[in-house]
Amino acid sequence: MQNIPINETVQRIASGFPGYLEFRYHNRTMRSLGVRKGELNENSYKQIQGAGIRVLQNGAWGFASTSDLTEIGLQSAVKKASAMAQSMSGRKKNRVNLAGTNRLATGEFNLDGYFDLKSMDLEQKFHTVQTSEENLRKANSSIETAVCQYTEVFEEKYIFTTDGADCWVRLVRPELRFVAYAADGSRLSRGYDSVGATGGWNCLFQNRPLEDYIETAARNASDLLAAGPASGGRKKVILSPAMVGLLSHEAIGHTVEADFVQAGSVAQGKLGEMVASELVTLCDSGASEYAPNAGGELPVDDEGVMTGKTEVIKDGRLVSYLHNRESAQNFETQPTGNARAWEFSDEPLIRMRNTYIAPGKDNLQEMIAGIEDGYFIDGPEGGQADATAEFMFGASRVRRIKDGKLGETVQKVTVSGNAFDVLQSIDAVSSDFRWDLGSGHCGKGQPAKVDAGGPYLRCELLVGGAQN
Repeated sequence: MQNIPINETVQRIASGFPGYLEFRYHNRTMRSLGVRKGELNENSYKQIQGAGIRVLQNGAWGFASTSDLTEIGLQSAVKKASAMAQSMSGRKKNRVNLAGTNRLATGEFNLDGYFDLKSMDLEQKFHTVQTSEENLRKANSSIETAVCQYTEVFEEKYIFTTDGADCWVRLVRPELRFVAYAADGSRLSRGYDSVGATGGWNCLFQNRPLEDYIETAARNASDLLAAGPASGGRKKVILSPAMVGLLSHEAIGHTVEADFVQAGSVAQGKLGEMVASELVTLCDSGASEYAPNAGGELPVDDEGVMTGKTEVIKDGRLVSYLHNRESAQNFETQPTGNARAWEFSDEPLIRMRNTYIAPGKDNLQEMIAGIEDGYFIDGPEGGQADATAEFMFGASRVRRIKDGKLGETVQKVTVSGNAFDVLQSIDAVSSDFRWDLGSGHCGKGQPAKVDAGGPYLRCELLVGGAQN
């Protein structure tokens, strides 16, 4: 589809519309390649293309989507969305209003890597997946099975609103995943590593070479075979950037999304309060702060608002929530560019982009030296968190710290607590920084591509025993 026809068509339809109209054209193509035990086990391609249309009339929303991108098809969708808004307007107790903003996007936003990766030969990508799986499978004698998977998602959007947004956004998000299964006759263990980014092929290896991901997954699997159990209890620990990212996103980030705040999350009413150590500044950004090619990079949100950076916690104090235009109006503030929709048939929700804790000034080795009995915790394996900021996460790459020195690997552990209590306990923040959660998706009614990360943190939390 050419840019000019759809631009002209949308603008012609919107020109006489009696209210607010938001149009979002979305073309997504996805490809996955997977190799397991030396055999190709996945080779898929999928494309979705269509338009989502929201209208706001008489204080009520109406939404419709269509894959018919002709002028007749788009006009029909606008009429359906308008009819829905009109039917709901008389039933609304609280009228919807949108915050004004001077950050509506115009022009083209083509992020690095989009065109380069599109032109890259498929055979080169498959060769990397195939050889990576073979090298992982042969990394040591304990590994019985290996899996390597590559995924790429190309996104192209045209966003138009009747109050000023008029832009194209193009980006691509590649990912690589490595999984190894090791056995010794009586035990089976799993090791993994992954990387995801926004950008071209080479951005996957800007922090670590390909061989390092393979070695980490293999070592993780084999080390767990011989690992002893962790001793549980409240411990002083070092959290890796990946674990910091998981804590920041799952246990803090969701509590400050304005729709969750309005529903009664723990962050409600706490603006201006000290909620963390003064060493902590936590942000959510559409840009890649401190390091390039974060997996949730997004220049414009799905309401046409430029994303920018939002300081959520500054020097320990809660200073902002994450907003779309509707919630910003309710809170009498500016939208933060956090409205996102997964597919053209989805309505935008308040979602994070790249969530992180800013680096500090401490040295990692000195941070470790300050722990008499604790753990170095890496290898996040998901978990759960709720609106109270209570969380429980798994971790698979864990080493004991004894008398200020890194010791042996222990079995998988769980870490838990209240995220804001954990942030209060932080007494050291390293000068390092890494994006480390760019693979996978965030779920909140619909998926979203995000990233999270930060420095190494020294804090206290509850460490649970081994997981099987």
